[in-house]
Amino acid sequence: MAMRLKSIKFWNFRNYESFDLDDIKDITILVGENAVGKTNIIEGVQLLTSLSSFRHAPIGQLLRRGNNQGRLEAFLCDDQRQLDLELLLEGQTRKYRLNGKGKRAADLKGLLPAVTFTPDDLNLIKGSPGGRRHALDELGSQVSSHYHAVIKDFEKILHHKNHLLKEEANPTLLDSIDELFIVCGATLVCYRAALSKKLFPYMKEEYARLASEESLECFYVPSWIKADEADITFTKEEAREALAQALSSHRNEEIASHKALVGPQADRIWFEINGLDAGLYASQGQQRSLVLAWKLAEASVIEDILDKKPVLLLDDVMSELDESRREALFTSVISSAQSFITTANLAYFNDDMLEKAQVINLPIDRAGGM
Repeated sequence: MAMRLKSIKFWNFRNYESFDLDDIKDITILVGENAVGKTNIIEGVQLLTSLSSFRHAPIGQLLRRGNNQGRLEAFLCDDQRQLDLELLLEGQTRKYRLNGKGKRAADLKGLLPAVTFTPDDLNLIKGSPGGRRHALDELGSQVSSHYHAVIKDFEKILHHKNHLLKEEANPTLLDSIDELFIVCGATLVCYRAALSKKLFPYMKEEYARLASEESLECFYVPSWIKADEADITFTKEEAREALAQALSSHRNEEIASHKALVGPQADRIWFEINGLDAGLYASQGQQRSLVLAWKLAEASVIEDILDKKPVLLLDDVMSELDESRREALFTSVISSAQSFITTANLAYFNDDMLEKAQVINLPIDRAGGM
């Protein structure tokens, strides 16, 4: 038996003074009106699985109003182990414990991964390139602790470099930070390229299932490569050399603009449907199919790399999908280890879907706190 959630408990989290869910089934549908706290449950489960929140909220916003402490707990089990995972929220800190022992979040990555799909993800295709980079890096962080560490290191180096450029630091200092920038940046680019090669074939496969008469092409292109060279491959050493050359040739531009212009923070990810840029020309239906394909592909990549089926967290996305896409999503959900789905309307689910699910009705008196 794969690792799965057996129960969850929240105390002073968001609008919940307490919330318990025991004997969790394969598919849990959380039903309730707007503002009742459905999304908060999804966020809580995400904090206990992928160890992050799609809302990116500070600790103070995670705590129930008037409280300065909170706790989330999950009991996990497989054929050999039963684990007690806790997240303590206090002040401005998050502390994780596994079976009572303190753990860094980085040490728990991959213990029970998750794929989260929210209405905001529907902006992934036509939104900013940064959103697509972030989505790819979030996936990478779940499947590799090294990937996660490289992202954190690069963010610190990028912040420091931008500070030096803003302060018009002398060239010697810029040369020094660029040495670190090249090593860390090239490593991150290679990680992204390798992950893209795993993700994109699954995306194309899922998209073909959703839109059989359309062709999908996927591209990840480092900032120093021209768009018409999108299929180029490179070693880590070649990436370092290319990044170093690009930084040298753009040094005057970076000084003039007071910010870093070349590097992983400027990499591009885009998709073409029938040869046209999806970010410019995709219809709403095509965008929804493409995002759905991305999320289902994430689940396949996680299972391939970690040999674990991730928890699927689907927050109010059924209302954004038409009937055929809802059925396609639910078919994939059934094959996953566990899934949590929020909705305000059970009419989005057919009888077969409801028969396979555990339906939890959330009372209206939960409303009023985010």
